[in-house]
Amino acid sequence: MIQLERRPQPSRFWSFFTPVVAVIVTMIAGGLLFAALGKNPIEAIRTIFYDPLFGEFSFYYRPQLLVKGGPLILIAIGLSLGFRAGIWNIGAEGQYILGAICGAAVGLAFYPTESVFIFPLMIIAGLLGGMAWAMIPALLKVKFGTNEILVSLMLVYVAEQLLASMSLGLLRNPEGHGFPGSRNFQSYESGHNAELIAGTGLHWGLAAAFIAVILAYVLLNKHILGFNIRLTGEAPRAARFGGVNPTRLIVLCMGISGALAGMAGLFEVSGPSGQISIDFNVGYGFTAIIVAFLGRLHPIGILLAGLLMALTYIGGEIAQANLGLPAAAIQVFQGMLLFFLLALDLLSNFRIRFAAKGAV
Repeated sequence: MIQLERRPQPSRFWSFFTPVVAVIVTMIAGGLLFAALGKNPIEAIRTIFYDPLFGEFSFYYRPQLLVKGGPLILIAIGLSLGFRAGIWNIGAEGQYILGAICGAAVGLAFYPTESVFIFPLMIIAGLLGGMAWAMIPALLKVKFGTNEILVSLMLVYVAEQLLASMSLGLLRNPEGHGFPGSRNFQSYESGHNAELIAGTGLHWGLAAAFIAVILAYVLLNKHILGFNIRLTGEAPRAARFGGVNPTRLIVLCMGISGALAGMAGLFEVSGPSGQISIDFNVGYGFTAIIVAFLGRLHPIGILLAGLLMALTYIGGEIAQANLGLPAAAIQVFQGMLLFFLLALDLLSNFRIRFAAKGAV
């Protein structure tokens, strides 16, 4: 008979190795899924994880790791602060969209003016747009006790409708012959988030992600606010007795996560995506939740997990093109990673014991 025995202290070994084991188990389960779809499982796994790094066209795909990893890391860093404090912002996708809309609106308002100040203004607008959208569930929670999970998640669908409205209305390109979508920022130098070093995929969004990783590490390990965040998540009652203001912490954590998600949206719309369009959002806000947990809510772990998830995005696109795998199968494969991670997390707090049937 299998029994679970609670450990006196969480296992440091399993806390560190659970993400590695989860990735391996995901590969095995994903291989079975691909085999059920009539594809060669070994070839599919190789295409997803090997080809973007070492395949024939890896010279093109490697810079894309940074392009896709940047927004995932930036959003996940913001989410991790709230998650550590027990504040569950599940609506980063909506904050990502609002940041893109607000930042793009500022840039397009100045078109065709050329100035070095336009792009910084777009960044500020994107930051404030994402933060403002995150303040809705934050203030509803502190004033009326609503559930931030439900409110932030439902606001994603509101944001998607706003995105469609802007693509068809206020931000639509007047020279676009009636097609939905804004002007392309790649043709507007002052509003374009261009590569800092040509051919590397390194743009201001990725630079912001690296800076966020460093600042989050310093905050969590060297600042009293980081201590309060960790204390609130690990021992809420002790935090209250210690004088931590839960209202202030909720607003602060939601504001930071919304601001970073909004910045990610702005960097994406002004760079790789290039324009506001109906299908602008591709799920980075939801995937960043997987990144945050896969990285153990640690800034360095999130950096590595973001690059790993970016690898599955790029490898998944290659597998769809070369092997005919459906996009839904790749999304299921990515979801498996979070599922197995959370399932195997059980080993951090419990031991598995085998006891004779009927034994106490």
